[in-house]
Amino acid sequence: MAVYADSTFGHRHKGDGSPVTEADHRAEAVILQALAAKAGDIPVIAEEEVSAGRVPAASEKFFLVDPLDGTREFINRNGEFTVNIALVDRGIPVMGMIYAPALGQVFAAVNGSAWRADVDHGRAGELRAIKARPAPKRLAAVGSRSNCTDETMAWLKRFDVEGFVSRGSSLKFCLVACGEADIYPRFGRTMEWDTAAGDAILRAAGGVTTTIDGRPLGYGNRGSGADADFANPSFVAFGDPSLRDAAGSPILSP
Repeated sequence: MAVYADSTFGHRHKGDGSPVTEADHRAEAVILQALAAKAGDIPVIAEEEVSAGRVPAASEKFFLVDPLDGTREFINRNGEFTVNIALVDRGIPVMGMIYAPALGQVFAAVNGSAWRADVDHGRAGELRAIKARPAPKRLAAVGSRSNCTDETMAWLKRFDVEGFVSRGSSLKFCLVACGEADIYPRFGRTMEWDTAAGDAILRAAGGVTTTIDGRPLGYGNRGSGADADFANPSFVAFGDPSLRDAAGSPILSP
């Protein structure tokens, strides 16, 4: 937030074309130090560390960290950026936390329960349980503010969609987990640290995130040869799991 408040901050682009700022690096350093102190025996796969070639050996249990998800939103100063931290156990995100510092909101899931809280001066207030809602007849869809595609809109035509809302970063998962939206399709490239925390929260809230062939989105993918390590396939996040079947097969065929 110190960087965000500095009107002179700049950014550069990494080898994959994605933007990065000083805030990405500073936030990641804080998170890595804290995780080492709290859970030093669990390896951490963090976005900027991976970008620098520092990747821990494969492990059944590991943290996934995105120190600044929605860097484009950060650069555009619309507040829709988050910090994402997730714990993965044997390919499943079992714990997740998403913090939106500019919005003063935090979302989290642990032990099968999901909650949200307002944050004031770095402290979370009352914890409020969240739950994905049963699918209504007319759905509310949410999609990427920076990467929404024609393919996404074409795919959504298989449902009766009443409205479509654009949001940045992992806040899209949070809307579905809170019952404020029903479906979030994502075509195109994302990385595991982009989705793991939101996926954990959505699962704990009663929803599901599936791949193109209807399988739960998995984590810890390495050496596939089809894409970079830790890259996600296209996916859809459903608040009501029954929507997965209503989407048809394959679920991501427009």
